[in-house]
Amino acid sequence: MNVEQALLSFAVIAALLTIVSGLDTVLVLRAAISQGRKHAYATAIGVNTGALIWGVAAALGASAVLATSAVAFTALKLAGAAYLVWLGASMLWRSFRNAPVTSAAVPGAATGRDSLLASWAKGAGTNLLNPKVGVFYVAMIPQFIPDGSSPLLMGAALAMVHNLLGLAWFSLIIMGTHVARAQLQRPGFVRITDRVSGAALIGFGATLAFKGR
Repeated sequence: MNVEQALLSFAVIAALLTIVSGLDTVLVLRAAISQGRKHAYATAIGVNTGALIWGVAAALGASAVLATSAVAFTALKLAGAAYLVWLGASMLWRSFRNAPVTSAAVPGAATGRDSLLASWAKGAGTNLLNPKVGVFYVAMIPQFIPDGSSPLLMGAALAMVHNLLGLAWFSLIIMGTHVARAQLQRPGFVRITDRVSGAALIGFGATLAFKGR
């Protein structure tokens, strides 16, 4: 298998993973509805940053620890679960507060570098604290590194393939949301979105915490 064949073969698997992966989609969709395109793209780039780091780590063998160490896997799993539950609980708390919910279409919505950085951090943190992402990369990437190629460069290239596919998928979601922004960004709908997304994140967190490998 040469480099081109490895990239194309991995692209097929990565495309399926991108579409099926619900957690990342929930985060980006929620950001698109309640905060607008800039924050949705910041969240998507954060998710892709986490995937790139996992890809490089897998190529270097660092994330192989997750596949062999039950302690390391459990520690990261519980940290990720706690983070998801905290994100979900924060959304639920905000949606039930008496203060009006802000969005990209509502005056007073959060803007600026700091809030965009926070959106990026949510995406990156969610991906980096999900041990199953690391296990996927450490299981798959070594199989797509041709003999004689650089593991580091090939791992980064494979992760970038995943990132490009992910960005294309997220762009479809973001643009689709933008078309219906007048309806989707109403404060009442934003509250419902936060409640559904918050409950989904708590559910993901609970599943991650209590489910084995």
